Amino acid sequence: MKIKGSTNIVGLIGHPVEHSFSPPMHNAAFDKLGMDYAYVAFDVKPHDLQSAVEGAKALNIKGFNVTIPHKIEVMQFLDEIDEIAALIGAVNTIDFEDLKGYNTDGIGAVRAIEEVTSIKNKNVVVAGAGGASRAISFYLAKYGAESITLLNRNVEKAQNLANDISSSDLIGDVKADSVSAISSYLDSTDILVDTTPIGMHPNINDKPVAVAEDMHEDMVVFDAVYNPNDTVLIKEAIKAGSKPVYGIKMLLYQGAESFKIWTGMDAPVDVMEKALKDTLNLE
Repeated sequence: MKIKGSTNIVGLIGHPVEHSFSPPMHNAAFDKLGMDYAYVAFDVKPHDLQSAVEGAKALNIKGFNVTIPHKIEVMQFLDEIDEIAALIGAVNTIDFEDLKGYNTDGIGAVRAIEEVTSIKNKNVVVAGAGGASRAISFYLAKYGAESITLLNRNVEKAQNLANDISSSDLIGDVKADSVSAISSYLDSTDILVDTTPIGMHPNINDKPVAVAEDMHEDMVVFDAVYNPNDTVLIKEAIKAGSKPVYGIKMLLYQGAESFKIWTGMDAPVDVMEKALKDTLNLE
């Protein structure tokens, strides 16, 4: 990659950002396609968020990914919010051409799952009720899930999310319960989605939200955690003969969606995936 006077800059804003895998993934894609772009990570403290967005626009930066803790707060500084991002109530991608915010987290998860099974008419259990759960659940509803059951330690939080999804008219059957009751739901579950940080590095030996004895061979199990690749939940899914979907795929496909928003071009997904695997030291 050669940085020139004409090079277009895209990047990531968050706090912290030094451990992000997005720069190698996107820069590999730009390099492969011979595009005059570079992707950089910017550590932006919360009190600097507005000036960061205004400064980026003034500097003619083309686009940002947005990560914790800015996904909600950044919305007030944008001119337009994509319809599904508005329903989710969070933005992870900004296109500075029209200062518009998008959320590609949910579509990243859906594309990852749909490599293995269609979501349409499936019964889905989602563990967790935070930002990732919200983004993924709205997209599960949009893609035609038959039912969504949200399980969380704080049941009230899960119920509030269930109410929001129901109000969107994307799906009729949404309910909430305690994550401690997960084993009673899995017999009739087609897809299990774990959006909790359980098993994330360095806590790789955490107790998973579900164990192999609760799973079945026809179930698809997706874990949003991508470091490590083989999480405690994924290991249980493999033990049960269920079909695993790795968190790295969500990271990959949300990045590919952002790439297309900024450039108008389809991302070279195979190149981006290789860059991610190299960065994570995966085969």
